[in-house]
Amino acid sequence: MSEPPRTPQSRASNARPRIERAALQLFIDSGVDAATTREIASAAGVSEGALYRHYKGKDELALALFMETHNRLGEMLGDALSQPGSLQERVHRAVTAYCRLADEDWLLFSFHLVSLNRFLPHDSRRQDDPVTRIEHIVQAMMDAGEIPAGNAAVTTSMCLGIVSQAGQHKIYNRFSGPFTQHVDTFTRAIMAILLQK
Repeated sequence: MSEPPRTPQSRASNARPRIERAALQLFIDSGVDAATTREIASAAGVSEGALYRHYKGKDELALALFMETHNRLGEMLGDALSQPGSLQERVHRAVTAYCRLADEDWLLFSFHLVSLNRFLPHDSRRQDDPVTRIEHIVQAMMDAGEIPAGNAAVTTSMCLGIVSQAGQHKIYNRFSGPFTQHVDTFTRAIMAILLQK
């Protein structure tokens, strides 16, 4: 049985997710600056006007896609590290949350990773972004004597580097398969950083 033809209303309701998926692929393949709204609309199978009904332009679209992952990541990592448990249990929960988010939508997650330098200035005044939240937690661990004292910003950057650099390698096809299969390896590496003297 053939599907019923799409009505204008059903086409409009499907436009936004199609625009977002097309934009993600173009942004990763060509870069935000090189991609055009016309190319995005064409790849999504919608008119350029349909894109402008949802977003003011490609820059607003790119920022919205970046912040979707960025905000979720901050909440998930903050929750995982703040719950009760041993240091290793909390780190394992945080790494698992990070890897599950990556596997849930690798295209969206890849865009987040390759866009950090471009969009982090939009986060400069916030205290709830993923990096600042983790840095505060690391500082609290140091203050409580749970981990050796040191520079919380440097320690945070080293811990995040474990998973973010692995993500970059996966984007460039240096390894394949789900990110979650490496949770234990990532956890051991982060624990070694946190406990170094």
